[in-house]
Amino acid sequence: MKSESYWTITNTPLYSFIFTLPLLLVYELGLFAISSNDLPLLRNGADVLMRQILEMFGIVGTYGFGGTFLVGFIIAFIRQKKELEASQIKGEYLLTMLFESIGWALILMLAMIRAPEYLMATKDERLLQQVVLAVGAGIYEEFVFRVILITGFASVLGLVFQWGKIGKNTVSILLASAMFSGFHFLGPFGEQPSLDLFLVRLFAGTFLGALYILRGFGIAAYTHTIYDLIVLIKFTTSS
Repeated sequence: MKSESYWTITNTPLYSFIFTLPLLLVYELGLFAISSNDLPLLRNGADVLMRQILEMFGIVGTYGFGGTFLVGFIIAFIRQKKELEASQIKGEYLLTMLFESIGWALILMLAMIRAPEYLMATKDERLLQQVVLAVGAGIYEEFVFRVILITGFASVLGLVFQWGKIGKNTVSILLASAMFSGFHFLGPFGEQPSLDLFLVRLFAGTFLGALYILRGFGIAAYTHTIYDLIVLIKFTTSS
Protein backbone atom coordinates (compact mmCIF):
# COMPACT_ATOMS: atom_id res chain seq x y z
CA MET A 1 0.00 0.00 0.00
CA LYS A 2 2.83 2.37 0.84
CA SER A 3 4.57 1.61 -2.45
CA GLU A 4 1.37 2.28 -4.43
CA SER A 5 0.93 5.53 -2.54
CA TYR A 6 4.43 6.64 -3.51
CA TRP A 7 3.96 5.87 -7.23
CA THR A 8 0.62 7.67 -7.29
CA ILE A 9 1.48 10.74 -5.24
CA THR A 10 4.85 11.45 -6.84
CA ASN A 11 3.37 11.31 -10.35
CA THR A 12 1.64 14.67 -9.86
CA PRO A 13 2.32 18.31 -10.82
CA LEU A 14 2.68 19.20 -7.14
CA TYR A 15 5.60 16.87 -6.54
CA SER A 16 7.10 17.66 -9.96
CA PHE A 17 7.08 21.36 -9.03
CA ILE A 18 8.76 20.85 -5.66
CA PHE A 19 11.18 18.26 -7.01
CA THR A 20 12.24 20.26 -10.08
CA LEU A 21 12.56 23.64 -8.36
CA PRO A 22 16.21 23.05 -7.27
CA LEU A 23 17.17 22.29 -10.89
CA LEU A 24 15.59 25.53 -12.05
CA LEU A 25 17.39 27.51 -9.34
CA VAL A 26 20.75 25.90 -10.21
CA TYR A 27 20.19 26.68 -13.89
CA GLU A 28 19.27 30.33 -13.26
CA LEU A 29 22.21 30.82 -10.88
CA GLY A 30 24.47 29.23 -13.48
CA LEU A 31 23.28 31.71 -16.10
CA PHE A 32 24.09 34.60 -13.76
CA ALA A 33 27.60 33.21 -13.24
CA ILE A 34 28.32 32.88 -16.96
CA SER A 35 29.57 35.71 -19.12
CA SER A 36 26.94 37.22 -21.41
CA ASN A 37 29.22 36.43 -24.35
CA ASP A 38 28.98 32.71 -23.54
CA LEU A 39 25.18 32.55 -23.16
CA PRO A 40 24.51 31.84 -26.87
CA LEU A 41 26.51 28.61 -26.50
CA LEU A 42 23.77 27.29 -24.22
CA ARG A 43 21.12 27.57 -26.89
CA ASN A 44 19.77 24.39 -28.46
CA GLY A 45 16.63 23.42 -30.34
CA ALA A 46 14.31 23.59 -27.34
CA ASP A 47 15.74 26.91 -26.23
CA VAL A 48 15.39 28.39 -29.72
CA LEU A 49 11.80 27.17 -29.97
CA MET A 50 10.80 28.52 -26.56
CA ARG A 51 12.44 31.89 -27.18
CA GLN A 52 10.63 32.27 -30.50
CA ILE A 53 7.28 31.38 -28.94
CA LEU A 54 7.78 33.69 -25.96
CA GLU A 55 8.89 36.56 -28.22
CA MET A 56 5.52 36.26 -30.00
CA PHE A 57 3.93 37.25 -26.69
CA GLY A 58 6.45 39.99 -25.95
CA ILE A 59 8.48 37.94 -23.46
CA VAL A 60 12.16 38.34 -24.31
CA GLY A 61 15.52 38.08 -22.61
CA THR A 62 17.76 35.33 -21.30
CA TYR A 63 15.61 34.71 -18.25
CA GLY A 64 12.21 34.88 -19.94
CA PHE A 65 11.88 31.13 -20.17
CA GLY A 66 12.85 30.52 -16.55
CA GLY A 67 10.29 33.03 -15.32
CA THR A 68 7.54 31.64 -17.56
CA PHE A 69 8.40 28.09 -16.52
CA LEU A 70 8.22 29.03 -12.85
CA VAL A 71 4.89 30.84 -13.23
CA GLY A 72 3.42 27.85 -15.04
CA PHE A 73 4.41 25.44 -12.33
CA ILE A 74 3.17 27.75 -9.58
CA ILE A 75 -0.25 27.72 -11.28
CA ALA A 76 -0.16 23.91 -11.44
CA PHE A 77 0.94 23.82 -7.81
CA ILE A 78 -1.93 26.03 -6.63
CA ARG A 79 -4.53 24.15 -8.69
CA GLN A 80 -3.51 20.75 -7.40
CA LYS A 81 -3.06 21.90 -3.82
CA LYS A 82 -6.74 22.87 -3.74
CA GLU A 83 -7.70 19.39 -4.89
CA LEU A 84 -5.55 17.51 -2.39
CA GLU A 85 -7.02 16.44 0.92
CA ALA A 86 -3.61 16.86 2.52
CA SER A 87 -1.00 19.24 1.13
CA GLN A 88 1.89 18.01 3.27
CA ILE A 89 4.98 17.23 1.20
CA LYS A 90 6.83 14.10 2.30
CA GLY A 91 10.56 14.65 2.26
CA GLU A 92 11.28 10.93 2.07
CA TYR A 93 9.29 10.77 -1.18
CA LEU A 94 11.40 13.55 -2.72
CA LEU A 95 14.59 11.72 -1.68
CA THR A 96 13.24 8.48 -3.14
CA MET A 97 12.43 10.33 -6.39
CA LEU A 98 16.07 11.40 -6.59
CA PHE A 99 17.33 7.84 -6.23
CA GLU A 100 14.67 6.66 -8.69
CA SER A 101 15.90 9.25 -11.23
CA ILE A 102 19.47 8.07 -10.77
CA GLY A 103 18.30 4.53 -11.46
CA TRP A 104 16.50 5.52 -14.66
CA ALA A 105 19.55 7.54 -15.78
CA LEU A 106 21.77 4.49 -15.32
CA ILE A 107 19.33 2.37 -17.30
CA LEU A 108 19.38 4.95 -20.11
CA MET A 109 23.17 4.98 -19.95
CA LEU A 110 23.29 1.20 -20.32
CA ALA A 111 20.84 1.34 -23.21
CA MET A 112 23.04 3.92 -24.97
CA ILE A 113 26.40 2.56 -23.87
CA ARG A 114 27.85 2.68 -27.38
CA ALA A 115 26.87 6.30 -28.02
CA PRO A 116 26.35 8.09 -24.68
CA GLU A 117 27.60 11.43 -25.97
CA TYR A 118 24.89 11.68 -28.63
CA LEU A 119 22.17 12.81 -26.23
CA MET A 120 24.26 15.58 -24.74
CA ALA A 121 25.69 18.02 -27.26
CA THR A 122 28.73 19.56 -25.59
CA LYS A 123 29.39 22.88 -27.32
CA ASP A 124 32.01 24.20 -24.93
CA GLU A 125 35.04 22.79 -23.17
CA ARG A 126 34.55 24.80 -19.99
CA LEU A 127 33.07 22.84 -17.10
CA LEU A 128 30.61 25.46 -15.81
CA GLN A 129 29.08 25.97 -19.25
CA GLN A 130 28.65 22.22 -19.70
CA VAL A 131 27.04 21.78 -16.27
CA VAL A 132 24.59 24.61 -16.93
CA LEU A 133 23.84 23.12 -20.35
CA ALA A 134 23.13 19.72 -18.78
CA VAL A 135 20.80 21.15 -16.15
CA GLY A 136 19.07 23.39 -18.68
CA ALA A 137 18.52 20.48 -21.06
CA GLY A 138 16.91 18.45 -18.29
CA ILE A 139 14.49 21.26 -17.55
CA TYR A 140 13.48 22.94 -20.78
CA GLU A 141 13.89 20.03 -23.20
CA GLU A 142 11.67 17.87 -21.02
CA PHE A 143 9.22 20.73 -20.57
CA VAL A 144 8.96 21.43 -24.30
CA PHE A 145 9.24 17.99 -25.85
CA ARG A 146 7.52 15.97 -23.16
CA VAL A 147 5.07 18.18 -21.24
CA ILE A 148 3.96 20.48 -24.05
CA LEU A 149 4.30 18.33 -27.17
CA ILE A 150 3.23 14.92 -25.82
CA THR A 151 0.28 16.45 -24.00
CA GLY A 152 -0.64 18.53 -27.04
CA PHE A 153 -0.35 15.68 -29.54
CA ALA A 154 -2.31 13.33 -27.28
CA SER A 155 -5.12 15.87 -26.91
CA VAL A 156 -5.36 16.39 -30.68
CA LEU A 157 -5.22 12.67 -31.49
CA GLY A 158 -7.85 11.92 -28.88
CA LEU A 159 -10.12 14.67 -30.16
CA VAL A 160 -9.73 14.00 -33.89
CA PHE A 161 -9.36 10.22 -34.04
CA GLN A 162 -10.96 9.29 -30.73
CA TRP A 163 -7.99 7.06 -29.92
CA GLY A 164 -7.63 5.40 -26.56
CA LYS A 165 -5.02 6.35 -23.97
CA ILE A 166 -2.38 3.83 -25.05
CA GLY A 167 -2.66 4.57 -28.77
CA LYS A 168 -2.59 8.36 -28.54
CA ASN A 169 0.21 8.36 -25.95
CA THR A 170 2.35 5.99 -28.03
CA VAL A 171 2.02 8.04 -31.22
CA SER A 172 2.48 11.29 -29.29
CA ILE A 173 5.71 10.01 -27.73
CA LEU A 174 7.08 9.05 -31.14
CA LEU A 175 6.12 12.37 -32.75
CA ALA A 176 7.56 14.40 -29.89
CA SER A 177 10.72 12.27 -29.89
CA ALA A 178 11.23 12.86 -33.62
CA MET A 179 10.94 16.61 -33.04
CA PHE A 180 13.24 16.35 -30.01
CA SER A 181 15.88 14.69 -32.18
CA GLY A 182 15.43 17.00 -35.15
CA PHE A 183 15.64 20.23 -33.18
CA HIS A 184 19.22 19.47 -32.19
CA PHE A 185 20.17 20.23 -35.80
CA LEU A 186 18.49 23.66 -35.95
CA GLY A 187 19.82 27.14 -35.33
CA PRO A 188 23.28 28.64 -35.77
CA PHE A 189 24.65 26.37 -33.04
CA GLY A 190 22.90 23.25 -34.27
CA GLU A 191 24.79 20.12 -35.24
CA GLN A 192 25.45 18.78 -38.70
CA PRO A 193 22.49 16.58 -39.74
CA SER A 194 23.23 12.88 -39.27
CA LEU A 195 20.94 9.85 -39.48
CA ASP A 196 22.85 8.09 -36.70
CA LEU A 197 22.49 11.06 -34.38
CA PHE A 198 18.81 11.39 -35.26
CA LEU A 199 18.05 7.72 -34.52
CA VAL A 200 20.00 7.67 -31.27
CA ARG A 201 18.22 10.77 -29.99
CA LEU A 202 14.91 9.37 -31.25
CA PHE A 203 15.45 6.36 -28.99
CA ALA A 204 16.46 8.56 -26.06
CA GLY A 205 13.44 10.80 -26.59
CA THR A 206 11.15 7.77 -26.69
CA PHE A 207 12.65 6.49 -23.45
CA LEU A 208 12.21 9.86 -21.72
CA GLY A 209 8.74 10.29 -23.21
CA ALA A 210 7.58 6.96 -21.84
CA LEU A 211 9.13 7.88 -18.50
CA TYR A 212 7.23 11.18 -18.51
CA ILE A 213 3.93 9.39 -19.15
CA LEU A 214 4.57 6.80 -16.45
CA ARG A 215 6.34 8.89 -13.79
CA GLY A 216 5.75 12.57 -14.55
CA PHE A 217 7.84 15.59 -15.50
CA GLY A 218 10.01 15.73 -12.39
CA ILE A 219 11.45 12.24 -12.77
CA ALA A 220 11.99 12.74 -16.53
CA ALA A 221 13.78 16.07 -15.98
CA TYR A 222 16.11 14.69 -13.32
CA THR A 223 16.79 11.54 -15.35
CA HIS A 224 17.81 13.63 -18.36
CA THR A 225 19.97 15.94 -16.23
CA ILE A 226 21.67 13.14 -14.31
CA TYR A 227 22.36 11.26 -17.54
CA ASP A 228 24.00 14.33 -19.06
CA LEU A 229 26.07 14.90 -15.91
CA ILE A 230 27.23 11.26 -15.93
CA VAL A 231 28.33 11.70 -19.55
CA LEU A 232 30.06 14.95 -18.62
CA ILE A 233 31.94 13.29 -15.75
CA LYS A 234 32.92 10.39 -17.99
CA PHE A 235 34.43 12.59 -20.67
CA THR A 236 36.00 15.00 -18.19
CA THR A 237 37.77 12.27 -16.23
CA SER A 238 38.82 10.35 -19.33
CA SER A 239 40.39 13.36 -21.07
